[in-house]
Amino acid sequence: MKFRMLLWILGQMMKRASKKSAAFQKALKDQNLTFQLSSKDGVARHFVVKDEKVYSKSGTTSEPTFELSFSSAKKGFEILTAKKSQVAFMKGVQDKDIVASGDLSKIMWFQSMTAAMKR
Repeated sequence: MKFRMLLWILGQMMKRASKKSAAFQKALKDQNLTFQLSSKDGVARHFVVKDEKVYSKSGTTSEPTFELSFSSAKKGFEILTAKKSQVAFMKGVQDKDIVASGDLSKIMWFQSMTAAMKR
């Protein structure tokens, strides 16, 4: 339940940042893609980036540009809320708690975009 709520909150934060944060708006410029965050135990949310805005929907999408799939909702929550998020992300990939698929260059963009959201 925590992971599902976190993904919903992430969508709300991105929606707000797309309206109020110049750094976030810059990160969205010229992007037109769909990405998905999910867990092996069935929690999923996808995000559509279009026209410098972010839209979020519950569930999966058929062809995301990239997907980050966590081994469980619990692991997804732990990794996405870790204080040292880049370290947790790298450890998650190494331990196979995160499986990345699709356009891996867009995963790097995603990390920079979420960093811009915090500014």
